[in-house]
Parts: sequence; C-alpha cells; structure tokens
Amino acid sequence: MSISVAGLTKIYGEQKAVDNISFQLGKGEIVGFLGPNGAGKSTTMKMITGYLPPTEGTAIVCGFDVQQQPMEVRKRVGYLPEANPLYYDMYVREYLSFTAGIHKLPDPNARIEEMISMTGLGKESHKKIGTLSKGYKQRVGLSQAMLHDPEVLILDEPTSGLDPNQIIEIRELIKTIGAQKTVLLSTHIMQEVQAMCSRAIIINNGKIAADDSINKLQQIQAEGTLTVTLESDINESLIKELQYADRYENMGQKRWKLYTKRPEELRKEVMQWALKNDLNISSMQADIQSLEDVFRVLTR
Repeated sequence: MSISVAGLTKIYGEQKAVDNISFQLGKGEIVGFLGPNGAGKSTTMKMITGYLPPTEGTAIVCGFDVQQQPMEVRKRVGYLPEANPLYYDMYVREYLSFTAGIHKLPDPNARIEEMISMTGLGKESHKKIGTLSKGYKQRVGLSQAMLHDPEVLILDEPTSGLDPNQIIEIRELIKTIGAQKTVLLSTHIMQEVQAMCSRAIIINNGKIAADDSINKLQQIQAEGTLTVTLESDINESLIKELQYADRYENMGQKRWKLYTKRPEELRKEVMQWALKNDLNISSMQADIQSLEDVFRVLTR
C-alpha cells in the first residue's frame, strides 16, 4: 500500500480534530477526501505528509513511518496545501529551480520545463509569482508538488481559483498522473470527485463516515427513486403493498415515483408485485443519487 493510516488521532486542547481514523490507498488510486469545513481533512493530510505530528496512531507512506522516517516520506510525497504558500518575490522558473535544488534533482532544467509545459505555465513563467492570478499561482503550486516525480500526491483543494477551462485541464492532468501514482484529493466540488475519483472517503467531526467506491456510495447511502409506468390505472391501495417503498408519489398518466433506501430490493419486489396483481409494466427507471446528495445525508 502507498498510504496506510491506522488509528490516526489529533487532539488540540480538548478538541479531537481527527478521531481514530484508518484507511489504505494503493498505487494507481485517485481517492477523494471529502468533508465539511472543520471536519479534519487538512489536519489528516498534514499528518500524512509529516507537517503535523499525530497525537496517536500511525501513518505509513511507501513503507516508511511518517514519524520515524520523515525525510524518506518527504522524498516520496508531493504536497499542495490548501493555503499554497509561495515565495511571491521569486520568478516562476527561479522558484521551481529553488525547489529542484531542495530535492537535488539530477537534471533540474529539463524537469522544470516539463512541468511548466504540463501545467500550462509557459506564457507566465517569466513573471514574478506575486503578479500572477490566483489560478496561475495554483498551477505553480501543482508544479512544485510534482517536480520531483513523487510516488504519492496529496492535494488540498487543487483547483481552487481556477476558471472552468483550467479546471478541466488540471482534472485531466491529475487523472493522467494518478494512473501511475497514488493521489489523495481534498475538494468541496463533488463534480470533481465524480470526474476523477473511483473512490471517496467522507470524514465528519473527525471520524470516517464512509469509505467506498463512488457507485456504491450513490446506491447504498442515499435515498433513491424508482419511476414505474403501468399500462393501466391502479388504486393507491395496491401501491401500499410495496414494503420497500418508503413513500410514493402519483405522477399521473399511470406513472408512480417510489422512494426507497434499498433500490435493488424494491426493483425485485415491484416485478413480483406486478406478477401477483396481473399488472403490465411499460417502463421502470431508477434514478441514481448524486454524490452531493450522499454527502448531505452523511454529514448533516
């Protein structure tokens, strides 16, 4: 496993910012790390990268303990913090050259040019960082995070401040990079998680509320709907026979919308129900809940 977290806890005074969380990430995974403000996302990321010591628990990155072997971990991790601290008085290439020197890259100039091209910084690379727009500053932060070709990327709000075109470009970049690396991605934009990630970890009040694939989260955690169209009108009393329909709505024109937390069971039940009552079904359509719906259910 590229990242293995076990019983990780961080306490500030009397407040548990992170409360005994555990998860693992393998190579090639792009995992969304979601939660409301103050849930403990950034604190967790800082502990995994070695910027904050945990109160309890362990974090292992690429086989190295973050507390016992911090320098080995930092060689293998690229980190873009939420605040994206940069040296505003440095020029873009100057800053990346400075970062390359810290990592002791063997051929820094070639790698710097590669990252400038990859993140679309070409026309801005001759400027001081302090004069750049927020979107281009974010690109500089991504460049420094990826400059040393790390095995693990930890990105805290990586598309913050980017315009829609830039967001799409950075998404594609992260997806391309993620095929060969491990990416832990924190964001409040659910569309980003659905576009880039196959899995999401949702944290709330310092604890993990869910950890599963995007598809399973959408199917299991939130209320789903099943729209059934029949060939003939029926009495409402028949609909009440459906045990897995938590509630229902008559849509008119022989259509009924059924609400359920167990869509697969309801679908099977509807088929048996129709057969039992000698009803013909014209169509049956399940509406999958969005990740945003799931997030609200788990964190409200």
